[in-house]
Amino acid sequence: MNIQILPNEEGTLSVSFPEGFDEKLLNVVRSVPGRKWNNEKKVWIIPDTEISRKIISEKVEELEKKTPATYTDIDKLRSMLLAKRYSSKTIEAYEKWVRDFLEEFSQNKNPGKTEINLFLSNLAVKRNFSSSTQNQAMAALLFYFRFVKEQDESSLRDIIHARQKKRLPVILSRKEVMEVIGYLDGSKKVAAMILYGTGIRLGEVLNLRVMDIDFDLNEIIIRHGKGDKDRRVMLPKTLIPILQKQILQVKKIHEKDILDGWGKVALPKSVGLRNSTYAKELGWQWLFPQKNRWVNKETGEEGRWHMDESLLQRAVREAIVKAGITKPASCHTFRHSFATHLLEDGCDIRTIQELLGHSDIRTTMVYTHVLNRRAGEVVSPLDRM
Repeated sequence: MNIQILPNEEGTLSVSFPEGFDEKLLNVVRSVPGRKWNNEKKVWIIPDTEISRKIISEKVEELEKKTPATYTDIDKLRSMLLAKRYSSKTIEAYEKWVRDFLEEFSQNKNPGKTEINLFLSNLAVKRNFSSSTQNQAMAALLFYFRFVKEQDESSLRDIIHARQKKRLPVILSRKEVMEVIGYLDGSKKVAAMILYGTGIRLGEVLNLRVMDIDFDLNEIIIRHGKGDKDRRVMLPKTLIPILQKQILQVKKIHEKDILDGWGKVALPKSVGLRNSTYAKELGWQWLFPQKNRWVNKETGEEGRWHMDESLLQRAVREAIVKAGITKPASCHTFRHSFATHLLEDGCDIRTIQELLGHSDIRTTMVYTHVLNRRAGEVVSPLDRM
């Protein structure tokens, strides 16, 4: 199991997972007294004591004994997912489900359809996971058996598919949207305005780079969106001066980083291979850079990533509470509100589908149901008495 422990300043150790997030290893770190998460460096900080080292070593050793030797399969799984251009989040999720499955049936040399159905049933019955989570696990296991174990599709028929309950999306009124945005400030306010003003996803707004804002065409370019698809959305006129100011702020930060001897930003692999000098160009910098530079302890290099999702999510949630809104709203609610308000203004459903980046029009049609079911607009018989 790959866990990296490095000496840190002031009698502490930094703990990270080079192969990516692993829930079981994470629980090992959580068992250490006095541990803290460093969001800037993306590492856990634990006390450099004999007790801490003993807890980590013993629990990791215990996990390794329980874990079957299936890492060659996991490596192949990751390679296949990368080759098929699955997103990093999907790869992370699929790896987790396959690891969980293989560990649960480690005594079975040839698990198959029966074990898959039992695993999925346990997710719902014993672990109380939602239908969408159950279906994600199913997709991960089907991918594993089809492309890694190369099993025939006919042998994987009749796998349990959880029926998803139909839920209407949470919608904020225009007044509520403005109230929430009013309680935000700085770059988080700008990001929230983009979320509502364009309907793009949380990950898409944080992955925006300076070059993606086209002031001449009044467009914002979304690159590598869901399904690795690019698309264009409108640039709201209200946001033009605000984004120009944001880009000036990014320029100041970038110029200071350059003066300090750094200023490189992570590039898409295809771009970095063609020309690594792009990494220091303003156009490739994140539109919402993180506050502090991260430091690579091994190379000493410093760089800057974009704002972490959790920071914006927390700020929006706090703003919702301050606004006195009791709806279970989140950053994604801005997207639902964007689509619903466009429909109210007479925008056609196909245009909304393109703006949202939906592959299937049926996904977009949920917003027409929201409009059709405005129960608050129906006059109750009680009010007619």
